[in-house]
Amino acid sequence: MQSPIMRVVGGGKKKAIIITAAVIVVAGGIYFWIAAGNRQSYQFVSVTKGTITQVVSVTGNTTPINSVDLSFPSGGTIAAVYKNAGDRVSNGTVLVQIDTNALQAQLAQAQAAVDAAQATLENLQAGPTPQTIQVSQTAVAAAKQTLANSYSSIPNAVADAYAKATDAVRNQIGTFYNNPDSTNPQLSFSVSDSQIVNDANNERLQVGSVLDAWANEIAALSSATTTYSTSTLAAALSNSADHLSVVTSLLNTDAAAVVDATGVSNTATAAYKNDVASAITEANTAAAAISTLQQAIASEDAAVAQANAQLAATLAGSTSQAIAAQQAQVAQAQANVQNIKVQIANATLTSPIDGVVTVQNAKVGEVAIAGQTITSIISANHFEVDAYVPETDIGKISIGDAVTMTFDAFPGETFQGKVFYIDPAETIQGGVVDYLVKTSFNAPDARIKSGLTANLDINTQTDQNALILPQYAIIQNASGTYVDILKNRKETQIPVTLGIRDQNGNVEILSGLTEGQQVVNVGLKAQ
Repeated sequence: MQSPIMRVVGGGKKKAIIITAAVIVVAGGIYFWIAAGNRQSYQFVSVTKGTITQVVSVTGNTTPINSVDLSFPSGGTIAAVYKNAGDRVSNGTVLVQIDTNALQAQLAQAQAAVDAAQATLENLQAGPTPQTIQVSQTAVAAAKQTLANSYSSIPNAVADAYAKATDAVRNQIGTFYNNPDSTNPQLSFSVSDSQIVNDANNERLQVGSVLDAWANEIAALSSATTTYSTSTLAAALSNSADHLSVVTSLLNTDAAAVVDATGVSNTATAAYKNDVASAITEANTAAAAISTLQQAIASEDAAVAQANAQLAATLAGSTSQAIAAQQAQVAQAQANVQNIKVQIANATLTSPIDGVVTVQNAKVGEVAIAGQTITSIISANHFEVDAYVPETDIGKISIGDAVTMTFDAFPGETFQGKVFYIDPAETIQGGVVDYLVKTSFNAPDARIKSGLTANLDINTQTDQNALILPQYAIIQNASGTYVDILKNRKETQIPVTLGIRDQNGNVEILSGLTEGQQVVNVGLKAQ
């Protein structure tokens, strides 16, 4: 049996051992806790396999597939307007027509010239006879008489044109000016545009001088005691056309002044508009009459020359040369008929497409100017989308690429289409190089209108069974392109080759990784 002293001593040693062990455990725990705190934690991203699509996104606008601006090849007075802006038309619909009365008269004369030339040819081929000679002489006399009649009508035509021009300037718009026939005519109402005021005053002064000179020319013709020479009459006719041009310019300026007038009552403005419209109509009527007479004289002068040629051919007999020359005359006369027919056909403006009239500037009674756009048409319900793609993306796009489109006008809806045209030439906008790309709709939609804003996603490439990683798991710098993997608890860089990218931030891996492989999430994004 141990003594009490021994038990006490023995109990103290055991307690010391227990305390020492506890300290060791605590110290070990602290060590491992500190070590665990110093160990780096990682997040990983898996390499997956799937489908990836590269998309180029741009913004564009709808435009009509067909759009045409129409004009007359030759000027003339508008006789009829059949369609207005907003009207739907089909291919061949008549839109506007120019007065063809003068051309119809020329056509009749030209056709008569053909008949005469053909008759002469037949007579030549049959050989000259007293009867054929008489016919040719009669034709010459008739042509000369017709031409003489036209020349004899010039004084009256000039006087009538002068009377109309004078009435238009001094009566119809007589109230437009203070001191109109002085050396300092002034518009009698205020106009906001000072340039119009200056033009109007200067042109009114010029017109006063023109009317005075014109009156003197008419007086000289009336006082002549001898037969007028054709050159004198032709000059008077040509001068009248020039004078009317000056008058018409003034009237157009006055029309602009009325539109821009200030401080004028609505009643007065309406009266001014009526007055200037009447004046313009009167001047246009006079100009048309002078032009018609000039054309008639030109045609009749040609008819006289042709009749003389026919007579000469008849008298020369039916030699092979004479017959060939007359055949050429027949061909020329027929060509003249065809030319006039073309002019008549061109006097009618027709729609070359099915569509909608967007611009109609034609007004009955006004003079259409050759080559000036008078009507515009766009195709109805046939639209495309035009967009400009930066040079950095144009190499990705190909004809036939599928396109998904959304429109600000139709929120929540998508439309499908395809790229059908890529402009080979660049377009520089604000110093940036772009290329025009046109997209068609897979299915028409009656709601589509010209000018709508469209947002396009062009699917430029789709790869099946591709290895895919998020962009944020890839490192790209001057050293190259690579990913980090954990190998033996150490980060190791593996080079990778990239393919296409999609809109969701995913990238195709062409080489360097395998499906299911874990890479370090260097972007620190949770999976």
